[in-house]
Amino acid sequence: MSTSPFMAPSGRRRSREAARRRRRRRRRQLLGVALVVALAALLTLVHPWHTHASSTTSHRAGGAGALARADGRAGTPRPALSPAGLPLGQPPLRLDLADSAADPVRLDDPEQPRAGLLFNLDTGQVLWQLHPYARLRIASLTKMMTALLTVRSSAPDAPVLVTRQAEETSGSKVGVLPLGHHVQLETMLYGLLLPSGNDAAVALAQHVAGTVHRFVGEMNAEAAALGMGCTHYSSPSGYYNTHNYSCAADLAELAHVDLAQPRIAQVTRTYEAVRPFPIAGGKLYLDNNNPLLIYGYPGTTGLKTGYTLEAGRCLVATAERHGVRLGVVLLHSPAPGTQASQLLNDAFEHIYHQRPVPAPPMPPDA
Repeated sequence: MSTSPFMAPSGRRRSREAARRRRRRRRRQLLGVALVVALAALLTLVHPWHTHASSTTSHRAGGAGALARADGRAGTPRPALSPAGLPLGQPPLRLDLADSAADPVRLDDPEQPRAGLLFNLDTGQVLWQLHPYARLRIASLTKMMTALLTVRSSAPDAPVLVTRQAEETSGSKVGVLPLGHHVQLETMLYGLLLPSGNDAAVALAQHVAGTVHRFVGEMNAEAAALGMGCTHYSSPSGYYNTHNYSCAADLAELAHVDLAQPRIAQVTRTYEAVRPFPIAGGKLYLDNNNPLLIYGYPGTTGLKTGYTLEAGRCLVATAERHGVRLGVVLLHSPAPGTQASQLLNDAFEHIYHQRPVPAPPMPPDA
């Protein structure tokens, strides 16, 4: 420490004494930190689970780099709390997640998705799995939860106000929402799930909860109630990836719950829709982004697509044939439509012994 030449002798003594006290404080602090680090290292050696618990805590904090890379092997302990720190309920569908080596279906593709699941929507039988508990970005698959909260809380003919926040939302949009006007809620629901309108997601969130922030809180609360132990939401649309993630197992649970809602089931099986809308002509024309519907996969019943650069191409696809209802979750897939159709075909034909159904060809990168 330097002192001014104009300082009195008594002042210099007081200054030197203060400096000594600060140095002693710093030494004590450094010693304390060293002891904590040493103790943590010892605990890690004695209890190997300590590292996993620390990463889980970091993940719950929502850091973008804290996404778990769990592979979902049999025996993975089920967490007690959701990533939002809420107690987990029991999942509505009991997924039979055993050792993936026993899966009866294989995805015959050298370019695999980062995670996925093929399952029976009614029994929970798992036919193929790939890292089912890996926490990954999910983009607009987020809107599966937005739709669920919407239909549970509001009537189809409820008027939804188009706010400036909704109109100015970035990313995929319905695109012609009239600022300051009211749109029938069911029209907004179609805009949410077919063209994946982020503007519709914001408008619906504000209608249901008053603000987007409160709605996101309801999304995380519902995810916890459904036992979705690796899911955290940060928006009603999924456009921004930060703090917004899930896993294939959780999305399978959500697909089961979504399709139990007749209004969602009706919307997601629809390829083209014409809805009443307060613009010139009075009608809104909407097309579904689901590649299985676009290319005419037989028996398609839904459900939702998603894409951002970080999430890659994502798909939750469902189909029904002769009373057998199957679902596929694909996260960060190079060709979600093609891979989903291959998995579904193998299951219908080789597991449930159904005759092949002629279908239009699907492009290899669909």
